[in-house]
Amino acid sequence: MSATGTEFSHLDDKGAARMVDVSAKDVSARTATATGFVRLSAECVGLLRAGDMPKGDALSVARIAGIMGAKRVPDLVPLCHPIALHGVTVELEIRDEGVAIRAVTRTADRTGVEMEALTSVSVAALALVDMVKAVDPAAVITDVRVEEKTGGKTGVWRR
Repeated sequence: MSATGTEFSHLDDKGAARMVDVSAKDVSARTATATGFVRLSAECVGLLRAGDMPKGDALSVARIAGIMGAKRVPDLVPLCHPIALHGVTVELEIRDEGVAIRAVTRTADRTGVEMEALTSVSVAALALVDMVKAVDPAAVITDVRVEEKTGGKTGVWRR
């Protein structure tokens, strides 16, 4: 119980962590959009724009990694439900300061896809850092966050 007397959904009556039972919830179309940024040196940005990264096509690798990451969320985040992902889109945009990442996840299920979108962005960013670290060992992953979610009982939420 919290100080206000409400229960925490991920704790049982003894205070132990548990997976919430969502079987009574309605299936609905749900989406989530998350973004993040990888700050890079000017040299690294130049190589990305020219397609001359020593390890190859860093953006394609990051895009595929982001899609794969979204599909692995229940293996990585202990209390997340395995859900059927119906779509994952990962976009990477080279900017002067680095690479902006945007992931959109979609399902028709009983629980949302925010963690899938966040994981997608995070894994895409990690893969990008791995692809550029020889050129820019100081690369920084920053500002990973949910921008929007739709569906379910709460409907639309936007940052």
